[in-house]
Amino acid sequence: MTTDRQRTRAVLLRAAVCTLLAVGATFVLDDYRNYQLAVVAAVFCATAGLTLLVGLTGQLSLGHAVLMAAGGYGYALTATPAADAGLGGPARFALGIAGALVLAGAVGLLLGLAGARLKGPYLAGLTLALVIALPAITTQVPVLGGAAGVGAPFEGVPDGLRGVVGVEQWHAWIAVLVAAVAVTPLALLRSGRAGLRMRAVHGDETAARLAGISPARVKTGAFVAGALSAGLGGAVLAVVTQSVSPGAYDLAYSLLLLVAVVVGGLGSIGGAAVGAALVVLVPWLIDTVVTGVGLPADLEQRLAGNAAVLVFGALLVAVTVVWPGGLSHALGGRVSSLTHRLRPGRKVPRTLTER
Repeated sequence: MTTDRQRTRAVLLRAAVCTLLAVGATFVLDDYRNYQLAVVAAVFCATAGLTLLVGLTGQLSLGHAVLMAAGGYGYALTATPAADAGLGGPARFALGIAGALVLAGAVGLLLGLAGARLKGPYLAGLTLALVIALPAITTQVPVLGGAAGVGAPFEGVPDGLRGVVGVEQWHAWIAVLVAAVAVTPLALLRSGRAGLRMRAVHGDETAARLAGISPARVKTGAFVAGALSAGLGGAVLAVVTQSVSPGAYDLAYSLLLLVAVVVGGLGSIGGAAVGAALVVLVPWLIDTVVTGVGLPADLEQRLAGNAAVLVFGALLVAVTVVWPGGLSHALGGRVSSLTHRLRPGRKVPRTLTER
């Protein structure tokens, strides 16, 4: 029987290995691939929190992009004045991250308190209204910069690493390390007693309450945890792009995050990673194919905006029919079967939650 300490050690070891592999990969990738890796890591922060929220506690959030935006604005509004005051380096970055956590955590706490009282379509409607209202909110608050958004300071390569790594590689390192810090606690929550309480609340709130579990506290905690992770993702995007604007976090992007966690594997951290990679790579692959085919300019322009949505819709239908557990479940099942064949005495995980 696996103890809590063994589970924690396994999660930390897995996180350390994945982080080292990702950092090592930056040495063999070109500048643009490192930029894509940084964006995937940022999106991973958001999808990991969303899959915990939707998959484990059953709270349907259609406005998760707002939490990323809160993190991005929190970073920019804190780091930019610090840069103007002459503060730089790790101190400015840490101050920006703190601002992102505070603002995203505050928004997540408010949504969590509402989520403790609202269910299903009511919570979905509230988060939907919030993401639709984001452009109007940024217009009414002058410090948020309206539709143009606000800028974030450039995080250059430290003096000791110049000549060793480029700017894109340095940003990829930042993104990977922040993603490790954001997602590892979520993986620990999922595999520990907190994850059991979330599943209990998702399964039957009345039974969970009779067992001494407070559904309101569990739901609020899940929203705050997901918001903090998404806020860190937004901060990473602010570092990579040096800007934050409401147009980057619209309703379509929010729905894309939700489709990504379903296609990747709802409730699974591995599924969240697969979904984050799809969010970044599918539009890039489509643009590459469309440009390579040599279509007329007007048709190419139309496909550039709509083909990715069509592909994600087709993926959602195909995955839910063929692999209801998501792509990570299908890939994990094949790997486990192969391992079981090679090592007959080893137990194969029976459910998604055991992986």
